Amino acid sequence: MGSDRADITRRGALAAGVAASGALLAPAGMAAPAAAASLPLERSARRRLRLDEGWLFHLGHASDEARDFGFGRFQRTFAKQGAFTATAAGADLDTGDWQAVRVPHDWAVDLPFAEPSKTLPEGLNDAAAAHGFKAIGRNFPHNSVGWYRRVLPAEVALPGKRAWLEFDGVFRDSLVFVNGYIAAHEESGYAPFVVDITDFLNDDAKPNLLALRVDASLGEGWFYEGAGIYRDVHLIVADAVHVPAWGIQIIAAPKAAGATVTARCEVVNTALAPRAPVLRQWLVGPAGDVVARADEHPLRLAAEEGASIDVSFTLASAALWSVEAPALYTHVAELVVDGAVVDHHETPFGIRTVMFDAERGFLLNGKPVKLKGVCNHQDHAGVGAAIPPALDAWRVGRMQAMGANAWRSAHNPPSAALLDECDARGMLMVNEMRLNTTSAQAIDQLRRIVRRDRNHPSIIAWSVGNEEPHQGTARGARISAEMIRELKRLDATRPTTQAFDNGFGLGASLVVDVVGFNYRTGKMAAFHEKFPDRPIMGTETGSTVSTRGEYANDAARHIVRAYDTEHPWWATTAEAWWSIVADAPYVAGGFIWTGFDYRGEPTPYGKWPSVSSYFGVADLCGFPKDNFYYYQAWWRRDEPLVHLFPHWNWAGREGQPIEIWAHSNADAVELIVNGRSAGRKAVAPNRHVAWMVPYAPGRIEARGYRGGRVIARDVRETTGAPVALALAADRPRFAGDGRDVAVVTVSALDAGARAVPVADTAFEVVLTGPGRVIGIGNGDPLSRNLARDHGQLFNGLAQLLVQASGPGAIGVAVRGAASRPARLLLTAT
Repeated sequence: MGSDRADITRRGALAAGVAASGALLAPAGMAAPAAAASLPLERSARRRLRLDEGWLFHLGHASDEARDFGFGRFQRTFAKQGAFTATAAGADLDTGDWQAVRVPHDWAVDLPFAEPSKTLPEGLNDAAAAHGFKAIGRNFPHNSVGWYRRVLPAEVALPGKRAWLEFDGVFRDSLVFVNGYIAAHEESGYAPFVVDITDFLNDDAKPNLLALRVDASLGEGWFYEGAGIYRDVHLIVADAVHVPAWGIQIIAAPKAAGATVTARCEVVNTALAPRAPVLRQWLVGPAGDVVARADEHPLRLAAEEGASIDVSFTLASAALWSVEAPALYTHVAELVVDGAVVDHHETPFGIRTVMFDAERGFLLNGKPVKLKGVCNHQDHAGVGAAIPPALDAWRVGRMQAMGANAWRSAHNPPSAALLDECDARGMLMVNEMRLNTTSAQAIDQLRRIVRRDRNHPSIIAWSVGNEEPHQGTARGARISAEMIRELKRLDATRPTTQAFDNGFGLGASLVVDVVGFNYRTGKMAAFHEKFPDRPIMGTETGSTVSTRGEYANDAARHIVRAYDTEHPWWATTAEAWWSIVADAPYVAGGFIWTGFDYRGEPTPYGKWPSVSSYFGVADLCGFPKDNFYYYQAWWRRDEPLVHLFPHWNWAGREGQPIEIWAHSNADAVELIVNGRSAGRKAVAPNRHVAWMVPYAPGRIEARGYRGGRVIARDVRETTGAPVALALAADRPRFAGDGRDVAVVTVSALDAGARAVPVADTAFEVVLTGPGRVIGIGNGDPLSRNLARDHGQLFNGLAQLLVQASGPGAIGVAVRGAASRPARLLLTAT
């Protein structure tokens, strides 16, 4: 056990925290503990309040001061604090035309589309396509600035306390005001940040006003990025003696049947007088019982002083965190002053080892685990970048159902909520920095990201870049090496990687721990032969493009067939890459591009009217495309599967040949067409089987055989016209807390109650009770006409995302012309 001391300022303690090395404070901008629990005031002076309700929103203007509430009206805009000239940051404002919103919130998702021929100057179509043709950016100044306001909870003004805000992500270039004072300026749209607001709080009983100006005129990516406060915001109120910004680091190492757990706990005294706290620490096991306690550690902290204390715990037995059993422990730290608990901080963590080996691939707890990964952007139908945590959980579960065990957060760090879900569900994570540079701002962002995330057991590697222009150069090596040095200083327990599309064996590829191959799967064997000591993995692989439910290419309609055949020039099919990687133990695995479709980058067409990508194995709603079942067959080989496609509704093509595929992990698959066998075919490992069959209405069936018996089957039937709508929810009960989400599928049925795979029925939505629809989607990459009260099926499916503002029964009804309506009852608890 040891203690290091450092002089601090009160604001620096909150904004920075004590550095992980123990002796020095990190630079300003570091953020506060994301995992702390909100506790009753009688037990702990720390309060952690999520600020999701009570927000008002209004568009500003990027170039017209009058329409931006006076922002920038005078040359002295920033001259005097507390007298800021933008009325949106002040108390005396009529907010009658402001919109009530909940955070997370993405205002860009509700903006109109900008059809290039009508609104965009020549030469800007590519950039607009990359961001999904939303009318936002420099050419749309009236849509590119947003203002947020809310009154802070009364707890913020508790006497003698410190108060700060934790923003998990705001896109982008945000100014934070408290009672008219500029409290912070954050340019990054992805790095978390903390804002100490103590000095700006009112000394009387007046309400404390929080306001943000968010400017999304410029982007950071080449994909849809959203706009606004699209991740969680928390208010923390703590004693002057407290654990500061992400001030706990846990290093857990399995040892024999047990483990050694080292906890580095940072403590600060922001008071102007000395304090003598006592630090108590213990560990709580996965079952909720206390499994270890440390000796009490008395501290003597001078005014504005901080300390870092290292403590080791020994566990005789330990449950390891793994993909199959993600056991989570909790480190608890309490600070006691004069017999009273003044701070209580909880940090979840897992006990496991991660390693990349040049011959054996990726090892979790010493055992090889092939990475069956997906790359994903933060984007979902209906809600854009503002994904509620419950929807994160649903998305992780959807990918796990396919067989995925790993997630690459492309091309920016994930939200804290997504990491929590990955920890709880056993999904491995590659956490990627947005910027590959060593500017002071970029290194500060890196520090905040790592300090926030380093206790998450799901994270197996830090990625320092993706397809950087300088990746194969000496300059690229210097930049990545410096980033890695800073990463290792903050967290020496994980390897680093970078995603390369060229320069293998050059530049930055020689300084990272694991070389990431973007698509160049065919070059892996030669690289391994030349560099036998360098671990490798596929950081982007298998970019098949497809439209869900479509089986013939049609460039005029921007349709791509859903067989595993279409891909950009730089990529390969699912079969092509996985057949190589699956049988190469020295390749750690790979991450397909992508798990879900996402707005922007509308490859292969790259132009209007395509507004989202075609890359996903699931569409923008998460509805599986046919390639989903290819991966499910070979990534979950112990579970028998046959997936038969296409559908069998081909009116007007009678007698014409139809290409029929089956994805299966059986030894052989037999196709039965209208009661007659079309032949049994052996299934080669990691491949598919196919037939060409003249179309005749009726029924086709695929039977999978192993050891001479049928182990799985799948059927497609010719349906009639849709006559009724149908609703199904992922679960009948969900929390009425305004954060949980019920995912509701809308489909159409024929007179025989069979789902119609080609239905395009339009419908309207009516809700009763304490529910609201936060998003509607249907997975069509051309979709442009969906709102929160009406939608349209695309190839038989659409999706509603429903939240509840309180407990009670929620009636969901959908009505369409010439179709019987459907009703569903949900219960919010």
